[in-house]
Amino acid sequence: MQTPPRTKRVESLPAAIPFVGPEAIERRTGIPFTVRVGANESAFGISPKARDAMGKAINRISHYNDPENHDLRTALGAHHGITPDRISVGAGIDDLLGLAVRVYLGTGDVAVSSLGSYPTFHFHVAGFGADSHTVPYKQTGINDLEALAETAHKTRARLVYLANPDNPAGTWHSSKDLENFVNRLPETCACIIDEAYIEFAPEGTAYLIQDLDPRIMVMRTFSKAHGMAGVRVGYAIASPEVIKAFDKVRLHFNVNLVAQAGALASLHDLDFVHEVVSQVAAGRSEYELLASKLGMPTLASATNFVTFDAGSQQRAQAILENLAKKGVFIRKPGTPPLDRCFRVTVGTSKERKAFAEILPEVVKAVDSSQYREFPGLAD
Repeated sequence: MQTPPRTKRVESLPAAIPFVGPEAIERRTGIPFTVRVGANESAFGISPKARDAMGKAINRISHYNDPENHDLRTALGAHHGITPDRISVGAGIDDLLGLAVRVYLGTGDVAVSSLGSYPTFHFHVAGFGADSHTVPYKQTGINDLEALAETAHKTRARLVYLANPDNPAGTWHSSKDLENFVNRLPETCACIIDEAYIEFAPEGTAYLIQDLDPRIMVMRTFSKAHGMAGVRVGYAIASPEVIKAFDKVRLHFNVNLVAQAGALASLHDLDFVHEVVSQVAAGRSEYELLASKLGMPTLASATNFVTFDAGSQQRAQAILENLAKKGVFIRKPGTPPLDRCFRVTVGTSKERKAFAEILPEVVKAVDSSQYREFPGLAD
């Protein structure tokens, strides 16, 4: 019996997913990762209040979750000083990016972003039949705001994506710089500002949301500073009209009951979040000192990771492969100019100690050309 034909759009898409997880690499290579510092997960757990709330919520798991996410949206509104009708909650920012693409992009419409930026955005753009135009990062690892705005005009883009602080670089722009950038965009172009790492950023980085331009969607997550990557909770802040549009295409049971309870409790335990931010800052300083001892520059970071500049794509790839052979999971950007770098998440003190012992050995081996290609990682 023949398989019914699939759409031309699906058949045209690559089989690859945006991320190859560490578990998949372990299965492929047979080498377990004992130091997991590549996925920008929090090494510091979750709020005890969130753990307790999720434990209690399990007793109600036979019930459907609230499809309107009412309690969490209300609490988020109070936290940010805005009304809940300006907030949409999703299963992580990944979910919300898909909603934004569905709302703003049709077949053949154009989206603009930096070359090598967060891949899930491009995954959604391609999946919904739109076209991506990209702009290279500056050599310093900073998004080229002028070029992004210029490209948006040239391509008549309907949507621009920008992460601030950035992933995979870790760099950031001030809110004033972003305001000027938005003012240079076409009036018919919407803009996503992904603030997944905003808790780690300096004051004056967060986009001002009280009087938000109706073209802007600011997205945040509970995956990083709150340590809840595995339960998948994020939220978008936008105008009420945009949130209504999201609701037209949103999967209404998108955030499960346990996740809602945990996020709500974590939001009410900001002392825990502040402690995580403090520990991450200390860990970043350790990495920067380690890199300095190895004569390796780092990009300025306002995230929970540090991007090491290895000087060339070949050297960065060799370091990644050799670390993997020793059970250390990191990631590296795949496109220039950032492909000369590799990215390391701030781990626990034990993980950081192990990394600090292994990295110099690997760098020495790589620079002595005592390495071979490690199958399965480059793709």
